[in-house]
Amino acid sequence: MELWRRCLDISRRLAGEHETKLRFVLAGAFNTTLGLAAYPALFFLLRPFDFHYLTVLAISQILCVTAAFLTNKFLVFRTSGNYLNEYGRFVTFHLSYFLVNLVALPFLVEIMHMNPVWAQTLFAALVIVSSYFWHSRITFRTDKAIH
Repeated sequence: MELWRRCLDISRRLAGEHETKLRFVLAGAFNTTLGLAAYPALFFLLRPFDFHYLTVLAISQILCVTAAFLTNKFLVFRTSGNYLNEYGRFVTFHLSYFLVNLVALPFLVEIMHMNPVWAQTLFAALVIVSSYFWHSRITFRTDKAIH
C-alpha cells in the first residue's frame, strides 16, 4: 500500500511539473490522428474527382493546421487574446514545413516510388517531433517566457 502511495505521489508531482507537456502530448495525439487520417481520407474521397495528390495535401494542411491551432491555443498553452498574432506564428511554422513537404512528397512518390499515403506519414513524423519546441517558445510564448 505504501509503494502504491509513493507511486501515486510521484505521478502527481510529475504531472504538475509537466502539465503543459502532458496536454501537448494529448492534443498531439488527437492532432496526429486527425492529420494522419485526413490526408488518406481526402486522397481516397477526392480520387473520383481527379484531384492531384498535392492539391489534396493543401486541403488537408489547411484543415489540420487550423484544428491544431485551436487545440494548442485553448487546450495546451491556454493563452488568451492575440488570436491573429498566434495564428500567424503557428501558420508560419506549418507553412515552412508545407513548403518543404511540397518538395519532399514528390521526391518520395516520384523518385523513391513510395505510396503517397506512406510518404506523407513519414514526413508528418518530422513535424510532430519539432512542433513542441516552436510552439512553446515562439507561437504561444507568454510574457513570463520572454523575461
